[in-house]
Amino acid sequence: MLIYQFYFMDCKLWHQVHECLGCYVFLVNCETIFSILLVCMHQDPNEVCTLHLVDVTPEPLTFFHVIYLGRRVARWEHKTRKLSKAFGSPRLACYTLGGAILLLNVLRSHCFTQAMLSQPRMQSLDNPAVYHVGLALLGVGGVFVLSSFLALGFTGTFLGDYFGILKEARVTMFPFSVLDNPMYWGSTAIYLGWAIVHASPTGLLLTALVALIYMVAIVYEEPFTAEIYQQKASQAYKRS
Repeated sequence: MLIYQFYFMDCKLWHQVHECLGCYVFLVNCETIFSILLVCMHQDPNEVCTLHLVDVTPEPLTFFHVIYLGRRVARWEHKTRKLSKAFGSPRLACYTLGGAILLLNVLRSHCFTQAMLSQPRMQSLDNPAVYHVGLALLGVGGVFVLSSFLALGFTGTFLGDYFGILKEARVTMFPFSVLDNPMYWGSTAIYLGWAIVHASPTGLLLTALVALIYMVAIVYEEPFTAEIYQQKASQAYKRS
């Protein structure tokens, strides 16, 4: 497993990032986190080295930190606007952060798959009926994720409200008309379907972890989003 440390040639930018994160910037291969879970399950003793690698970092990063890296940066941006200043515009800064989040999500999904494939299959899930249930969950999850992205757009999906990029009003069209936070639950359905298709108990465990993290994210994000749009409505009322 690898832990990457990035150094910035631009000292001013580096100090801004350091101020945001409070430590050196680390991108941890998500497979590191998955491997820790597998060690706890005693499935792959060779992964014990992963624990050592995480322990020697100045600030050990957990799965929580990996998931919330983008949100922590976005909240820092909302308070300071330093990313917008560094990139020259809020939209460019949002696109850059969104691209980084996309890459991390791709990496996480790849490692999710590799973790499943490296572990035994569950016999009770390894049959055609359950396989088709998994396919159905993949389809439903894909619809929710794709329709959410189309309704929100890139900046709406990737924390644009933290950058001051707001819509005229909160989105209420499908899929938001039938489900709150459809992006999160659609993503969870995809992970669950993928785990069922592979008859993977490891995949089910990791899906539960992803769902738990999303639930925590909802608790923190909902009040913040409501406050932003309430402030916008209040400002619009005063101008009128």
